[in-house]
Amino acid sequence: MSGTREPDCDLAVIGGGPAGLAAAAAAAAQGLSTVLIDEQPVPGGQIYRNIEGISGGRPDLARILGDDYGYGAGLAQAFRASGATHMAETAVWELDGAGGLGVIGPEGARLMRARRVIVAVGAMERPAPRPGWTLPGVMALGACQTLLKQAGQVPDVPTVIVGSGPLVFLVAKQLVEAGAPPRAILETTPRSNMGRAVGALPGALGSLGDILKGLRWIGQIKRAGVVIEKGVEGVRFTGDGALARVEYRIGGAEKSRDAALALVHEGVVPNYQLAEAAGCQVVWDEVQLCWRTRADAWGATSQDAIAVAGDCVGIGGALAAEAAGRLAGLDAAHRLGRIDAAKRDSLAAEAHRTIARLAGVRRFLDLLYRPAEEVLAPPDDDTLLCRCEEVTAGEIRRVAGLGCPGPNQAKAFTRAGMGPCQGRMCGLAVSTVLARARGVPVAEVGHYRVRPPLKPVTVDQLADMAGIEAEVAALGGLPTGSDGDAEPALETEGGGTR
Repeated sequence: MSGTREPDCDLAVIGGGPAGLAAAAAAAAQGLSTVLIDEQPVPGGQIYRNIEGISGGRPDLARILGDDYGYGAGLAQAFRASGATHMAETAVWELDGAGGLGVIGPEGARLMRARRVIVAVGAMERPAPRPGWTLPGVMALGACQTLLKQAGQVPDVPTVIVGSGPLVFLVAKQLVEAGAPPRAILETTPRSNMGRAVGALPGALGSLGDILKGLRWIGQIKRAGVVIEKGVEGVRFTGDGALARVEYRIGGAEKSRDAALALVHEGVVPNYQLAEAAGCQVVWDEVQLCWRTRADAWGATSQDAIAVAGDCVGIGGALAAEAAGRLAGLDAAHRLGRIDAAKRDSLAAEAHRTIARLAGVRRFLDLLYRPAEEVLAPPDDDTLLCRCEEVTAGEIRRVAGLGCPGPNQAKAFTRAGMGPCQGRMCGLAVSTVLARARGVPVAEVGHYRVRPPLKPVTVDQLADMAGIEAEVAALGGLPTGSDGDAEPALETEGGGTR
């Protein structure tokens, strides 16, 4: 895509969360012409969403969201002062390994090129398919927190939280402080996880304050009258056209709770698709049970012009993401000739120490909140895995029995992964179900291949795309037919459409 056109900037950073903000600020400080491309209107990403608006004018909401959220104001201020260009409300729909980008924003679609690109697009919640999870009233816990940060909205109906991980207790605490406590937390963390995590506890003591903070959250939640049930299994969401009850088991006993809203969370996983679309090598992480982009300590990938930083490389949390972004930004300045290796290493020392310090508590959390097997590969054959195309777990097991080796081949049998989300919401579950059915590791089964456009873009926008003339010229012009007229060079795989 990038051809031989001149670069529009030294460095393009994709994503405005902690990793992206730190990367852009660090690179700009060393003299690189830096562009931050972000889908949100203001810096912050998901973790610090709307931080400038809240820290500057909503002290009530800032108090509810807490000091960890408020920390993001400093990151946003540092980015604003760095001199980097902010391309807000702009999505990247294509990325190649040579630094070519297709973007779409308020002024339409365009092509651009950077000498180096840092992908810092963060994480997404792990999809947790269960019976009834498509009912109205069942939503991701992170979406509830987004509404709180963006608009100060909280649930006003009977609510339960279902799932596992630190975010469960953080959001529950925030809802308590906002005057909208959930009725119950149904914690799905397997009881056996504690035995595995104990061995990693000594390495987490460097972050003992964070562990104690989590325990204080739980105490505050209980004092507010929220019931916490542990060892929850076999979750089902039921109701006639909308959620009415959450059914589950504890120790073999069947239980249920009335609810109009269920907030579901089973941890987060890297958003690796953009880097993978650029040709970066993706590997399976058996500890975090997800795919991630392979990268070195500086974020460098298998593509010379592409680096990655933050949770899109592996889940580490906001502070680790910030440190990783700073490392990638400094390394970009070194690779592009602005600073030598000695200065890069000196400026990077504190970031390396931060990542090393946080690694111990991350290992402990990964083991403690490892998802249950029924979350990874739903046992009920009627459970929908691919919501877009309404493909069930039973259908995936059936095609595995027919010899289907992986998710890309399963598309031909079932259309799983061919809907609007392009497999983002079903990919992990489809690969895991196939692997379990075949009796092989998930790494052997593989993952969905990603093809552009990664974001919706219309034909009109493509036709009016800024930079297309320079791109065509760099590629030597349009192909011509025998009569000299230009022929269209676009076709779809197999003559069809995706």
